[in-house]
Amino acid sequence: MTDAKTQIKDTVTANDVVLFMKGTKTMPQCGFSSRVAGVLNFMGVEFTDVNVLADDGIRQGIKEYSDWPTIPQLYVKGEFVGGCDIITEMTLSGELDQMFEAKGVTFDKDAADKIREANG
Repeated sequence: MTDAKTQIKDTVTANDVVLFMKGTKTMPQCGFSSRVAGVLNFMGVEFTDVNVLADDGIRQGIKEYSDWPTIPQLYVKGEFVGGCDIITEMTLSGELDQMFEAKGVTFDKDAADKIREANG
């Protein structure tokens, strides 16, 4: 498990935005992963995807690393942000935009506004 934890820490610290998910950003394999990847893709956020289905050590290790029981898990600049419900709420409230702005992550503000309009 130490190798998985080291790999997780290295991935989270080496990339600005990381999504641990079931599947990949181009082919999600669960609805929750699909929703978060879809939000990030729509908003034009560059992110690293880690398919937890490809490595059971990572799949279990990420839950311990974050002390969060579910997948997907989003990290921004090394900080655990949350899972699907939290990301959805943050997107709709504008908190995700604020976090990206504060941490210097490039995203499409118009796309974020369109998500809110469509769900308002």
